[in-house]
Amino acid sequence: MKILLDLDAKMGRENIFKLTVGNVSLHQDSNNNGVRIVNFATSKYLVVKSTMFPHRNIHKHTWTSPFGKTHNQIDHILIDRRWHLSVLDVRCFRGADCDTDHYLVVAKVRERLAVCKQAAQRFDGERFNLRKLNELEVRKEYQIEITNRFAALGNLSNDEDIKRVWEYMKDNIKTPAKESLGLQVLKQHKPRFVEECLGFFLDQRKLAKMQWIHEPSQSNVDSLNNVRRDASRHFRNKRRHI
Repeated sequence: MKILLDLDAKMGRENIFKLTVGNVSLHQDSNNNGVRIVNFATSKYLVVKSTMFPHRNIHKHTWTSPFGKTHNQIDHILIDRRWHLSVLDVRCFRGADCDTDHYLVVAKVRERLAVCKQAAQRFDGERFNLRKLNELEVRKEYQIEITNRFAALGNLSNDEDIKRVWEYMKDNIKTPAKESLGLQVLKQHKPRFVEECLGFFLDQRKLAKMQWIHEPSQSNVDSLNNVRRDASRHFRNKRRHI
């Protein structure tokens, strides 16, 4: 799936473009950039799915001018023609806070994912602290321990079950490693967004944006820009101290 953002490409409802863009676009005619996107999609066997689902106009336009007089659908989602039926719906959400003058475009996709069994069984949840092998005493202790354990394998007969032998070998490798090296402590990442960010700045920014959507006046535009600037500065400072 390809996502094209802010290319000022208006897709029209021309019949010659119907197979690529459908006939429910917000715009009646395509502009120059829209024709270029259609030609690109046709040459790469792509389909513009953002203009193929019937919605109300407020759920189609992805950008609104600061004073609310102009509405354009200029953010699009393209997908390979072979998989275009996997996209069930595409529409924009005006209330989502994305800190931009564009609206959030969401695609509902139905996809089947195959999980490789070997990849799923590759990691059993334990990682040994291999850095301790750089210490001479620890390395010698581990070598002696594992040598003594593998010496006992010579007592096994050739008639033993192969699965039982493998489990025995695996335990003889893991047990000395756990005792001599110990388990590696995974790094705990600190959360970037704390309650202060979520409860104050994001809520303020969302409230300012909703006021601008319902009343696109100059004062609301200035208020939204000020809140965006303060929130971005706060998030940037928080990220530096993490």
